[in-house]
Amino acid sequence: MTQPLLLLVESNTTGTGRQFAQRARALGIEPVLVSADPGRYPYVAEDGLRVAVVDTADEDAVLAAARRLQQEVRVAGVTSSSEYYVATAAATAHALSLPGPDAQAVRLCRDKGRQRDVLRASGVPVPEYQLVRTADEACAAAERIGHPVVIKPVQGSGSLGVRLCEGPDEALAHATALTAAAVNERGLAVPRDILIEEYVRGAEYSVEVFGHTALVVVAKHLGPLPHFVELGHDLPAPLPTADTARLAEHAVRAVQALGLGWGAAHVELRMRGTDVRVIEVNPRLAGGLIPELVKRALGIDLVDSQVRAAVGMDPVHEPARTARSAAIRFLTTDRPGALADQARTEEAVAAAHAVDHVAAAVLYRGPGARIAPAQDFRDRLGHAIATADDAATAGQAAARALEALTGAFGPTTAETSV
Repeated sequence: MTQPLLLLVESNTTGTGRQFAQRARALGIEPVLVSADPGRYPYVAEDGLRVAVVDTADEDAVLAAARRLQQEVRVAGVTSSSEYYVATAAATAHALSLPGPDAQAVRLCRDKGRQRDVLRASGVPVPEYQLVRTADEACAAAERIGHPVVIKPVQGSGSLGVRLCEGPDEALAHATALTAAAVNERGLAVPRDILIEEYVRGAEYSVEVFGHTALVVVAKHLGPLPHFVELGHDLPAPLPTADTARLAEHAVRAVQALGLGWGAAHVELRMRGTDVRVIEVNPRLAGGLIPELVKRALGIDLVDSQVRAAVGMDPVHEPARTARSAAIRFLTTDRPGALADQARTEEAVAAAHAVDHVAAAVLYRGPGARIAPAQDFRDRLGHAIATADDAATAGQAAARALEALTGAFGPTTAETSV
């Protein structure tokens, strides 16, 4: 009997993209990657994944391809692991009468300006903000809101283009760069609108929501300003019960206000004392390997749940009988240089694996690769994951493993130029 198909519209380049295909196969469903350039994903060839080459920037082309495939065999679902294509996947699923989120709600959510308007109108606390189209408007908005401000594109992912601007000169320079950009790193057209927002102080968290249920609160570790690179996560966040409940309540309210509630949503918030602000809602699974932490700590496979939902199956959210804590730390460098030779990089990875409680340690680049300080997630060089009975032990183990991974660093650019 021919297996039904799950169409995967593009993929993220790290993290869960490969897992979506693996989980589909485990359910007896054939994954098909719908992509303009399947070669950008190495796992496609490695796993023998079926592909359909389509201009994925064109929703009509994606739908036409889906209908052609449907003439051959039943299409059970359409989804995406990439934030840039979740709206296209949702619209295609709707057109084929398949499960999925409301496409208009997803589009609204992906526009951070419109998202803020809806959240504020619904009484969900958000930072002070203003949507602008020119650098001059950005500077005026920053003066009104008060420096420092955060300036970001209205559409994006992985903190790309997000920067803290301390004063007028920085605001002008960054706003000028953002408003001049016609396409993003995927080559997709982007709006000229940018968001100027109040810099909310306090600790940052995310809440992983599925449907209208908050599954877990995650503590974030961010790199040095002016960038907002995520350098680690602790799960569940080591917080008093009241704070965990407060964050979860705000996250679910935000999801409901935006008309979401199908599948996964990744909600980012900041909290200072009892004051909570929703920074943004992402209509997708979390990145940063958070789904992997959820699986290791709580026994809940969010990727499997998302795939099941996409093909009309009930997701499985039964947590492990004994919940644990999990932590991840990402490797970055504070100066330009290169990774060392193969012997030293292998030694560093082995040393990281040898740390008690460490479950995984990985370098993303090969020996001799050039490295530089991180400005966004693409500059992360590796990670270490640890699990333990408590958050402190897991976090300390991941940090020790990360220190071991720094043994893979070769000489800095300054040292090699002497």
